[in-house]
Amino acid sequence: MISTYLPELLALPLYPLLVWQGRRTRAVTPRLPEASGLPYGQAGAWDSDRRLRLLGIGESPVAGVGVHTYQQAITAQLAQCLSDSLKRNVEWVAVGQNGAKLADAQANLQKALPDLATGQDWDVVLLAFGVNDTSSFCLPHRYRQELAGLVDILQKSQKSQMRIIVSGVPPMQYFPALPWPLRTVLGVKARVLDQVVCHFASNKPEVLHLTMQMDFKDKRLMAEDGYHPSALGNTIWARQLSQVFLENRQEK
Repeated sequence: MISTYLPELLALPLYPLLVWQGRRTRAVTPRLPEASGLPYGQAGAWDSDRRLRLLGIGESPVAGVGVHTYQQAITAQLAQCLSDSLKRNVEWVAVGQNGAKLADAQANLQKALPDLATGQDWDVVLLAFGVNDTSSFCLPHRYRQELAGLVDILQKSQKSQMRIIVSGVPPMQYFPALPWPLRTVLGVKARVLDQVVCHFASNKPEVLHLTMQMDFKDKRLMAEDGYHPSALGNTIWARQLSQVFLENRQEK
């Protein structure tokens, strides 16, 4: 368990250097576009009327930054994994925004899905945030408040039970695009926010948490900017998310 304010204590004496490194990193890192194509679709072509509905909400990986199409992004990849495992069609919708923070999620969701409050049910919801909140040093209690508020809105919109999978905050100390000591400080901050998510999920059986366990030293898993997952990275990430759901699902 990392002390809640350890990242701020580490950053304080390094503040001028960290600010300079952050600005330089943004200046020299390639800015990749969001994915092309439609942010919704279906995985599987099973001859059955049994289906799952998957909603992905998040920052740039949900918006497909780092890959060419939404089919290669995390929501569609998770849908494919679930379809393959359950032998069921999976309808998916991705609500992602490059640069989004958890505080932006509710507004983005209502804008993309204005009929959310009318009882549109989802079987699985993926929440994938954390990088932008880490970079902006979001306070842990604020991060928990935003997460709790989003989960509450999702649950109140439902007529039936769903599973919410909250992906762990990516370990930014392994991002190739980040220089030292910036990557170390951000890595500690990411772990603090991930602890917030883990504790939150431990008290809510309908909320699942997955700490990211990818080998970020494998360059094949990262996009060319060294900051976002590649198509292969999304595939591996999706398999892990799918496994968490399968291990905890309740058959409808």
